[in-house]
Amino acid sequence: MKKMISRIFPLIALVWLFSAFIAPPKPVFYLVGDSTTNNPNRPWCSWGQVIFNYFDTTRLSVANRAIAGRSTRQFINEGRWTKIMSTLKPGDFVIVEFGHNEGGKPDTTRTGRRAVLKGNGNDSVIVNYATGPEVVHSYGWYLRKFATDAKSKGATVMIASMVAGNAFKDGKVMRSTTYGIWAKEAAEQVGAYFIDANNRIADKFERMGPEIVKDFYPYDGVHTNAAGAGINASCIIAGIKSDSTNTLNKYLAFQTFPTRPVRTGAATAIKK
Repeated sequence: MKKMISRIFPLIALVWLFSAFIAPPKPVFYLVGDSTTNNPNRPWCSWGQVIFNYFDTTRLSVANRAIAGRSTRQFINEGRWTKIMSTLKPGDFVIVEFGHNEGGKPDTTRTGRRAVLKGNGNDSVIVNYATGPEVVHSYGWYLRKFATDAKSKGATVMIASMVAGNAFKDGKVMRSTTYGIWAKEAAEQVGAYFIDANNRIADKFERMGPEIVKDFYPYDGVHTNAAGAGINASCIIAGIKSDSTNTLNKYLAFQTFPTRPVRTGAATAIKK
């Protein structure tokens, strides 16, 4: 027995010593959304492609999993959310920002395949496709699913209202009085943080004025260039910082947005 103990003890000590030098995996900040979060087609650039510059990426990984043209419903149906859930772990973070592709009537047309029911209710409809029937839910229902699923894995969840665009009328920016409100309601119902990106961005644009803002949208009124992406990202960060209980704050590296542009990946990012 003494010989066995004398052999096992060094092995246990070696395992303990080895494990002491293995750093725990970094938390991951997952970005879930549409082209306003990730638009790799140059020269477009979205907030999710530059927001990593705000964080200390030696301590936090930023994973932009948003995909252009998708709605909440499609993101789930295509298995993209399941893939994130398969790697999500306690201590991770998720932000969800949708709203631009949810409109229309759920049916078998191209637009109908991504449309959701308006509102934040639990109502649903069944759409029959050649591959079989699909139960389609409300915008709020899908947001709540993202949040409840992620929270079940121990992740911190943020639901953001859809970003505002270059849509001035009489000096005021048009705001989302539907999807923005439903996003807030869904966040409150499931205990997720709410990031009011829509109103924060609209407020900033109104202070800047239409002549300045138009330069952020050289192609249409929805999709930004790198400069516009930086403005949107700064408003998302402001929303995160507005609640000191959000532990994502401890990974912030900058209090103001860096301004020197560099090329990273498929888009122009902004880095210090």
